[in-house]
Amino acid sequence: MEKIIAACGNDCAACPRYVAHPYEKSNEELRHTAELWMKIGYRDHLVTNEEISCTGCKPENWCRYHVVKCCEDKGIKTCADCQEYPCDNMKECFQVTKSFEPKCREVCTEEEYMQLKMAFFEKEDNLRK
Repeated sequence: MEKIIAACGNDCAACPRYVAHPYEKSNEELRHTAELWMKIGYRDHLVTNEEISCTGCKPENWCRYHVVKCCEDKGIKTCADCQEYPCDNMKECFQVTKSFEPKCREVCTEEEYMQLKMAFFEKEDNLRK
């Protein structure tokens, strides 16, 4: 599977939420992802399939770190292209993402954990490449 690297370094191709062609997900897969998000603490309630599905980052989408908007404003594709990388915003993003890894190891199956690892926990490595 070829990586699709988001502005923050996430790999969309590995993400269980990403539904853009050819990465469509079934209703069951999306429901499982919504349940997983609640189980690992990404959400505090079970969200709908429509809310959990994602077609990729856009400046108008909500992002705690405003990464896509920042990259768009600077005319760059990813944070790795920024002269200020890693800025304090991205350092916090990396730290918060890593804070979820122990819970994922605890409650996820090995397959679920590996998918989340590839999608989210390797973002710094993805940006370094």
